[in-house]
Amino acid sequence: MARVLVHACCGPCSITTMQTLLREGHEVTGLFFNPNIHPLREYLARRQGMVDVAHRLGVKVIYFDREYDPQAWMREIAFREANRCFHCYRIRLERAVSVARRGGFDMVTSTLLYSRKQQHERIAALGSDLCGDGRLRFLYRDFREGWQQGIETSKAWGIYRQQYCGCLYSETERYARELKNAGAQVPQQTAGTPCCAEGTEKQAEQADATPAADNAGR
Repeated sequence: MARVLVHACCGPCSITTMQTLLREGHEVTGLFFNPNIHPLREYLARRQGMVDVAHRLGVKVIYFDREYDPQAWMREIAFREANRCFHCYRIRLERAVSVARRGGFDMVTSTLLYSRKQQHERIAALGSDLCGDGRLRFLYRDFREGWQQGIETSKAWGIYRQQYCGCLYSETERYARELKNAGAQVPQQTAGTPCCAEGTEKQAEQADATPAADNAGR
């Protein structure tokens, strides 16, 4: 029985991934390390989803909340936006490989290999390269085979299901149409005119006279 560290991106992607490894007889431990997830409330929602799945499967998960650092992640991605997904994979898989080596695991893998939306071949190649020829091996499986089952099970279990990959870039791409539609519905504003310019001149004067400290608390 091999000890396998599974980098887990979220609860839904972990279900069939971990079930497959458990059926194969492996000792599975999860690692929730995802500094790419923004904002913090979204991170917390996905973290809870992972907690719920781990409880269902009886799997131990390591939560690296102390390393949730969006600023550091952004600095890594800055000026690399065109290739941001690769560097996002790299950041998370490098940490997973490091933890696996220090923890004496036999193999390491990632639930990123489950998603049909991710760059599957790049993730597999990167994981293999990071492990190299040492004792620690990268466990490759095409977990996408469990895609539909994972969706159905996550819904049946009431696990939180996210609407975008994780980072602010992906959130913007996901909801770009809503912004476009909103813009089409809002009359064009005159330069310098507030969007909510429905108040009277007296209200505007009162707003200008409000102390800055009061505005900051609203």
